[in-house]
Amino acid sequence: MRRSLMRSGISIGPAILILLIILLGGGTGFVAQAIAAISIAALSAHSVLAIGWKEAATFLVVCLFITFTMENIGVLTGFPFGRYTFLVGKNLPHIGVIPIIVGPLYFGMGYASWVIANFLIGTKVDRPQSHYMLIAIPIISAFVMTQWDIVIDPSGSTLGRAWIWYDSGGYFGVPISNFLGWLLVTWVYFQIFEIFIYFRRDLPTYRLSSPLFWAFPVLLYLAAGLCHIIPFLTAASDTRLVDAAGRAWSERALQETTVVVMLFTMLPTSLLALLRLAAPSSDRHGKRIMTEGSVRTRNHNTTNDNPLP
Repeated sequence: MRRSLMRSGISIGPAILILLIILLGGGTGFVAQAIAAISIAALSAHSVLAIGWKEAATFLVVCLFITFTMENIGVLTGFPFGRYTFLVGKNLPHIGVIPIIVGPLYFGMGYASWVIANFLIGTKVDRPQSHYMLIAIPIISAFVMTQWDIVIDPSGSTLGRAWIWYDSGGYFGVPISNFLGWLLVTWVYFQIFEIFIYFRRDLPTYRLSSPLFWAFPVLLYLAAGLCHIIPFLTAASDTRLVDAAGRAWSERALQETTVVVMLFTMLPTSLLALLRLAAPSSDRHGKRIMTEGSVRTRNHNTTNDNPLP
């Protein structure tokens, strides 16, 4: 009885968090920031349970080092994202000129993106066993991560003004350089981490857990996209927004575009990963075990059916 209640609590907690993200996470205010902090903590705990504390800690350290280094360079020089600055988190501690919350956000969503990439291109979350996987997983992870930024950046900058772009850009004030910068920065820390675990590939594989366990980071990633639907549906009227460069945009058009982009990037990416998780075990691992005798029988039948040389 007690064990059953514990399992129910373990299942209900993540479900409540995902629901809160969808309902209240589509903003930049205190509530959204608190939900983001809880989400990061939950993903941190998941990473430790999933891949062990050593590799989870390595992912965290690599991610934070690369993130804060490149974000500081970006604010001070404009490379590689473009000319921007943060307005959010002025009362928070800073690493250089970057609010401390930025790095953990990269870590939380980065971990979720890495899990998704493993299911998109592989059969399970595992250390890379080949040079192909060593190269492919970081590339796919970076694209999955950048999809999230494509969804959140216009609402976070032009609408929410958590950060601003001085030179503006064609995507509701966001320049294309930002997304190219995200691809570069996230690929760098994904690649470094993947190289680290590649040299640990002979260790026992990660403990296999239920599909529901692995679905949590995927669903949280999806919720981070779905949270933009309610602000779009509940918007009372259209408002003229002006970005830091003085260009005017429609708030209603921005919100609608955000939802459209999410529906055709983050949503299908998440659904594909969830479908891989929901597949039967034999299909998910991409193997069918056949005895040597069954192979000989199949070959023999094929030969009899086709007598021609």
